[in-house]
Amino acid sequence: MELILLEKVQKLGDLGDKVNVKPGYGRNYLVPTGKAVPATKKNLADFEARRDELEKLAMKKLSTAEERVNALEGFEIVFTANASEEGKLYGSIGPREIADEVTEQGIELSKAEVIMGEGPIRYTGEHVVLLHLHADVETEIKVTINAE
Repeated sequence: MELILLEKVQKLGDLGDKVNVKPGYGRNYLVPTGKAVPATKKNLADFEARRDELEKLAMKKLSTAEERVNALEGFEIVFTANASEEGKLYGSIGPREIADEVTEQGIELSKAEVIMGEGPIRYTGEHVVLLHLHADVETEIKVTINAE
């Protein structure tokens, strides 16, 4: 399936690139989320007419993400959770809890931007969590979990 990217997609391409992807990825993710459109003659002409507008929007998103990274520099979150004597939590701390706590402290963050490759946190102590704010912008924050 051939598509035109309307924004930068990590590991795929930049704004305006014509890419070939598997039909399911294009039909179920890229097109419905507005990241791409099918590469037809009409869509190519529409894209070229809107290119400046889309580039300005992409630059705005990138600058906003960079501002958020600067605000998150040295950011630390502390949770108090119910845990056993060995330090194992009776629940877990996942992306939603982390995003809610960061947002509560004044920096907008969605749970989709919190990347936890090893799954939710299930033990007390200090943990490093990756935040993916834009295709080009990532940062890490420290999450400390104390037992109640």
